[in-house]
Amino acid sequence: MKGILEGCILKIIDQTETYGYEIVTRLWDYGFTDAKEGTLYPLLLRLEKKGLIKGTFKESPLGPKRKYYSLTKEGKDYVQYFYEAWKEVEQSVKNIFGEEGK
Repeated sequence: MKGILEGCILKIIDQTETYGYEIVTRLWDYGFTDAKEGTLYPLLLRLEKKGLIKGTFKESPLGPKRKYYSLTKEGKDYVQYFYEAWKEVEQSVKNIFGEEGK
């Protein structure tokens, strides 16, 4: 599940530069209701260390600066790789459950 969540987080960041809490609420909107900030921030740190995202502190209209995330070139490449891998896994699961052609 962690790998799937990482791929989905990267896609959200790919759509628009964003910050942690906004990512969590977007995950909730997409049905990842178990996603929590305590889960998200270690994943963001790991993605940043891997060089897939870049964090920049920016002023916030509601208080202290926020760390906004954007994808690096490597992150954009990984999003494409993730989606292709996901389609293969999805097809395999459908094959196993006999849902092909339904």
